[in-house]
Amino acid sequence: MDPLTELSGAQSEIIEIFWEHGSEMTAADVRTVLLQRRDVARNTVRTLLERMEQKGWLTHRADGRTFYYRATCPRKNSIAQQVGSVLEKFCGGSPEILVSALLDYRGLTTSELNRVKALLAEAKALRSSGKNDKAS
Repeated sequence: MDPLTELSGAQSEIIEIFWEHGSEMTAADVRTVLLQRRDVARNTVRTLLERMEQKGWLTHRADGRTFYYRATCPRKNSIAQQVGSVLEKFCGGSPEILVSALLDYRGLTTSELNRVKALLAEAKALRSSGKNDKAS
C-alpha cells in the first residue's frame, strides 16, 4: 500500500471515529459523533470527508444523494506506516533505537511486557519457518 498523506488534527479525529465504529458512515453519522464532543457545522464535516477521500483515507459509495464513507486503511496498517516513518526519520532505521526510546519514555506494564514477549516469540517462529522474508 502506498503511503497515505498526513491528516490534520480534525481529520485524524474523524478517521478514529471510522476505526471505532468499523462500518460505513454518512456525513450526518460522523457529525452526530462529533457533536457529542464539540460543535461542528454540517458543511465542515462534508469538506473534511471530501479532503480525506482525496488523500486516500476514505472511499464512498452513493445511494441516491447520500454518500456512505468507509476507511480505506485499517488502524493497524496506518500505525505500521507511521512507525516505519518514525523508524526511518528518527532512528536511522534501527528498531532497537525505537524500542529503547519507547522503554525510556514510558516503560511497559507486566501485561504489556508479556504481550511483547509473545509477539517476539511469534516473529521468531515465523522467521525460523521461512515465512518472514524480511532482511535481518
